[in-house]
Amino acid sequence: MSDMLKVSSSPHVRAKDTTDRIMLYVIIALLPTSLFSVYNFGIRALLLIVITIASCMASEFIFEKITKRPNTLKDFSAVVTGLLLALNLPVSLPYWQAVIGGVFAIVVVKMLFGGLGQNFMNPALGARCFLLISFTGSMTAFTYDGVSTATPLALLKSGEELNVSVMDMLIGRTAGTLGETSALAILIGAAFLIAMGVIDLKIPASYILTFAVFVLLFGGHGFDMTYLAAQLCGGGLMLGAFFMATDYVTSPITPMGQIVFGVILGLLTGIFRIFGANAEGVSYAIILSNLLVPLIERYTIPTAFGKGGKKA
Repeated sequence: MSDMLKVSSSPHVRAKDTTDRIMLYVIIALLPTSLFSVYNFGIRALLLIVITIASCMASEFIFEKITKRPNTLKDFSAVVTGLLLALNLPVSLPYWQAVIGGVFAIVVVKMLFGGLGQNFMNPALGARCFLLISFTGSMTAFTYDGVSTATPLALLKSGEELNVSVMDMLIGRTAGTLGETSALAILIGAAFLIAMGVIDLKIPASYILTFAVFVLLFGGHGFDMTYLAAQLCGGGLMLGAFFMATDYVTSPITPMGQIVFGVILGLLTGIFRIFGANAEGVSYAIILSNLLVPLIERYTIPTAFGKGGKKA
């Protein structure tokens, strides 16, 4: 009798990771970027991070109380949304605008569509784009060392590439949002996520490679590797590629779909940066691509075994 097979309903293979564990891994991976932002911009960066996370958690708690839904704060998804949103904001942004962004991310983008797993776009980026439209002036005002200055991407856009230091962009000695200045800190966190198996390289690699090819072909600087490196290290490309484009909920689940998704992201980001009026384009590229995910999955679902073959 001990040799009899146990029959049960699916799923038959279960992953050990839970939602809260995965979210905790993401928080840990974002610590290098978060800590560097505090070092780079001062105590106001820390306050902005705390306020944004608190607004997201409070919004989720209050919404679930009003709608009599189970409390989901223990899955840490609201913390991740608040942290990612904060890292996409300039340090000079008024606190009350950051609070509005947190409320929008949780209530409008996440909870009104059913909560975690049901949102149609990345909540943090949805809120960032909302703030960009609503408060353009404060969302595009950047300071470094207490002085208002242009971001490296803005300098590249205006043809002042001689004033851009790739090494400063890699380390983080530049103006920008809290989380986009240090490419090195972002890559350290990304390496942790890859090592823990939280993400793989299909989306980030196809995204970055497609964007790089686009810049080389249409950037107007030929095969200038310094210009390419500045484009790769500048803005939200690295943060978006590793931490937001790979969001489980708003990215394809099929292997080929993930590659297609990354290619679309690279093309859209290249179009927005090179031909658009704005120097950045990662946020809009990701949320627009999020809307295409159902279509991408529809055409990239692997053929079931025994189906789709040629008939005799």
